[in-house]
Amino acid sequence: MCVAGRRAGSRSGGVVPDPAMKLSARNVLKGKVVKVVRGAVNAEVTIALAGGQQVVSIITMSSLKSLDIKKGKAAYAVVKASNVMIGVDH
Repeated sequence: MCVAGRRAGSRSGGVVPDPAMKLSARNVLKGKVVKVVRGAVNAEVTIALAGGQQVVSIITMSSLKSLDIKKGKAAYAVVKASNVMIGVDH
């Protein structure tokens, strides 16, 4: 995953949430919660990154509550994917 022209992640100068925390994911993106849309079971959380990009994630309502996620709170988008799809315009 590239953000602002460079790979994000702890091995390449990205942001690590806490020195005591270890993650197997290489892409850890720090930002601020700018939008939370609550549903019956899940919530859609939008995190704005420093460069202006946004990352949107669907999480359970239980996770929303246990992490105390609210608009304006600092948060991390942690991306762990075996496959990343690429598309092009015709």
